[in-house]
Amino acid sequence: MSDSESTAENAGALPEPAREIAAGYAVSGAALDLGALLWDGVCLPDVQIRIPLAMLNRHGLVAGATGTGKTKTLQLIAEQLSANGVPVFLADIKGDVSGIAAPGTPGDRVAERAGQVGQEWRAEGFPCEFYALGGIGPGIPLRATVTSFGPVLLSKVLELNQTQEQSLGLIFHYADSKGLELVDLKDLRAVVAFLVSDTGKAELKGIGGLSTATAGVILRSITAFEQQGAGDFFGEPEFDTAELLRQAPDGRGLVSVLELAAVQDKPQLFSTFLMWLLADLFHDLPEVGDLDRPKLVFFFDEAHLLFDGASKAFLESITRTVRLIRSKGIGIFFVTQTPRDVPAEVLAQLGNRVQHALRAFTPDDAKALRSTVKTFPNSPYDLEELLTRLGIGEAVITVLSENGAPTPVAATRLRAPRSLMGPCPAAELDAAVKGSPLYGSYAQAVDRESAYEKLSAGQEAERRAAEAETAAKAVEAADRAAVEEAVRGERGRGRGPGGGGGKAAEEDASLVEQVVRSGMFRSLARSVGTQLGREISRSLFGTARRRR
Repeated sequence: MSDSESTAENAGALPEPAREIAAGYAVSGAALDLGALLWDGVCLPDVQIRIPLAMLNRHGLVAGATGTGKTKTLQLIAEQLSANGVPVFLADIKGDVSGIAAPGTPGDRVAERAGQVGQEWRAEGFPCEFYALGGIGPGIPLRATVTSFGPVLLSKVLELNQTQEQSLGLIFHYADSKGLELVDLKDLRAVVAFLVSDTGKAELKGIGGLSTATAGVILRSITAFEQQGAGDFFGEPEFDTAELLRQAPDGRGLVSVLELAAVQDKPQLFSTFLMWLLADLFHDLPEVGDLDRPKLVFFFDEAHLLFDGASKAFLESITRTVRLIRSKGIGIFFVTQTPRDVPAEVLAQLGNRVQHALRAFTPDDAKALRSTVKTFPNSPYDLEELLTRLGIGEAVITVLSENGAPTPVAATRLRAPRSLMGPCPAAELDAAVKGSPLYGSYAQAVDRESAYEKLSAGQEAERRAAEAETAAKAVEAADRAAVEEAVRGERGRGRGPGGGGGKAAEEDASLVEQVVRSGMFRSLARSVGTQLGREISRSLFGTARRRR
């Protein structure tokens, strides 16, 4: 007997509303088991609340107050996705998701929960890769180049206004057109400084230019950003997001855990970096339409940080990415406290909802509660009351059925994760990181020639050329003075008795004048001056002239 047939048969004795809910979660294909139905204060293990695997790329929301069990819900869903061969990405902000790599610990509480929800629980760890932004914290260093990060995402990180963001876009455009690779932040700083220098300020004149004031704001923002230690996140080798789509040798989906506990005080950075990962996946992956299971499910924790203070362009980019990335086989779950943390345009794209308990201690809490209730379909529950009295590990759920229609709202007691519900021991985590086949590819940062080096070399060449030109002019002036002095001497000698030398002296002076003014003489003088300039440069840079 299939799970759907069993659920339907066991639901026969239930009240009519509960039977309707049970029928909505009868799934014929592959599905994830979330938990058992709660009805009238009683947990009904025979009525399983499930989500079709094919609907996981229709995106979702996991919400609830702090301490209500959101992290365990992520862990539960990630485990089952992995078991079904679907890779998962998890952002571990508090450092307590890494335990998914290790088997869970049996105990009375786990056994009690398993019995309540009809779960056959066994301890099991899942294949994981651990990453860290820029190598800060335990994990394989994960970096991006400034060029690939782009001006919109970088403007969000640097907290630039709309005008400054547009100027940053011009800077990126100029760098791309001139082959100036923006690998790290010093590259970006060098290009900005060049474009407001005497030499470079004319470069953007035809497309609006870059004001000194705006450039100053951008440069100060970059400097402040670097002083926070953020420079490590930009550079090479750049992370290939295709690594997130891998399976383990046994066919289970790889769980990629981004360890963020060491940078949790930089929310603007890590939330925007998560968006970069999604944008990069969107750019690289082909269209695949509807699949029987996603290529990857991406859990975006602390999602409100992404939207706080976001510009219109930034929000439009997020909305477009969320709307279109589904057709590339990627599912996204935003994790936050209330649906109000997510803009309406994005919330409308989230077909699967797991809402944990909310608090209503203040008028603002009460307003958020009422707003959350309005985002759910009509149901026989008094959701405004129910959402305030759900226990830890309980949630109100509605998902998309196999035909894409919303399922009835179901109060659910969730299953217990099979993996360790807590951080993985530090020694085991370190061994997993250094034993990864990816560690050798990404551990060591590389600083190749890019915009900073190219502009520095160009400025040095200009400086040397200017010194050479100055030296050439000095030589030419000295030679002219010597020639004029010689001519005056000849004229003086020509003034002897008979006066025959005056005309000859004038002819000599005319000849000398022609020689001095000739192109050949000037070329020779410039050559001598350039050589002299090189000698001056060598002495300044501590490299002595080679003696013969």
